Amino acid sequence: MKRSDLTEFEIEEQNLKLRIKREPDLGNLDYSSIDVPAPLPVAMPMQSVSIQGAPSAAPVNDKSIAFIKSPMVGTFYKSPSPDTAAFANVGSKMNPESICCIIEAMKVMNEIQAELKGTILEILVENGQAVEFGQALFKVKVD
Repeated sequence: MKRSDLTEFEIEEQNLKLRIKREPDLGNLDYSSIDVPAPLPVAMPMQSVSIQGAPSAAPVNDKSIAFIKSPMVGTFYKSPSPDTAAFANVGSKMNPESICCIIEAMKVMNEIQAELKGTILEILVENGQAVEFGQALFKVKVD
């Protein structure tokens, strides 16, 4: 910000608002004496959607069950466009290179690979739903 003489920058998108403001140079300020309030906790409800006809849930400690998780914050899309077929459905066979969905982040469409070999048991998010980093998207029976 110093190189471009910016003093303030703000961006807002869906549920995210980021504001950065550069304060004037205060020289040799002793930062140990500054009181900074603790951030308030934010509770984001996690939603799970079971697709009708999905096989019954396996035990949590079952080593043959894995989850494809979101590698980023963004919006989940099951297909490249509204009028095309989904990348993955319940019962779809996946390979590590298989594209299972798209996550849109900052207007960029990111194709997400399954990174494992198996069969989709359950889709855990809805099309168009906001997802968090590390959130489970698909439940998979590993081959």
